[in-house]
Amino acid sequence: MHDLPPDWGALCALIFLLGMRHGFDADHLAAIDGLTRLNQQRRAGVARYCGALFSAGHGAIVLLIAALVGSVTERWAPPAWLDALGASVSIGFLLALGLANLHAVLTATPGKTVALVGLKGRFLGRLVQARSPWGVAAVGALFALSFDTLSQSVMFAATGAQYGGVLPSLALGLLFMLGMLFTDGLNGWWIARLMARADDLAALASRIMGAAVAAVSLLVAALGLSRLASPAFEAWSDGKELAFGASVVLMLAATYVAARHLARRSQARHEAP
Repeated sequence: MHDLPPDWGALCALIFLLGMRHGFDADHLAAIDGLTRLNQQRRAGVARYCGALFSAGHGAIVLLIAALVGSVTERWAPPAWLDALGASVSIGFLLALGLANLHAVLTATPGKTVALVGLKGRFLGRLVQARSPWGVAAVGALFALSFDTLSQSVMFAATGAQYGGVLPSLALGLLFMLGMLFTDGLNGWWIARLMARADDLAALASRIMGAAVAAVSLLVAALGLSRLASPAFEAWSDGKELAFGASVVLMLAATYVAARHLARRSQARHEAP
């Protein structure tokens, strides 16, 4: 979890960036990848919107939490242990996902698409095999029912309520959802486009993005561990949450652009006479 800035403008910007970064979580990417592939052959129209639909369902739960917390925050405050426990759970998930996706990239057969690894999808089993818009949104909602997402939503909703009750909490929840919708929607659209192209193009792009997801997961986990283990690092990082969030999003965005560029160059070389 992040220490949230007291300034409303900075808080809004940070929550939006946290939503964008949340959309890049390996669990999201792996689920959207699977849903897009599942729908590509029979429901191509649904496939390209799987990321946005997944994010809409996920965001609906976040907004519900924001409304509930904003309406009761005058009579209830999140316990002090919730932040530390939420941070610990998030760090554990990020370490597991980072290592699993790094292993997937390093052991993938050359020329084959790298399948992103998620943890929540394994627990949900066949429930993630949705073939309708409402089904995809429902999967996104189920993914929001995890401790890391719930604790994060409770903390920023409670912070928003300090600015005047339920409406600021809902505003922050909506910003988080919009940030997540942007990255999840972009990911679903990109996967659908890759699947319609050559196999070598998809393989190269998936390898690059898989490595990036693993690296960012491990980096964010390392930052979280450093904050928990070192009071000096925590003091130094106070007030830099917005910069950290922007750096992570920019890193992933740059990797996405690089993956598209390199994949197109590879395709052009193969198509050259």
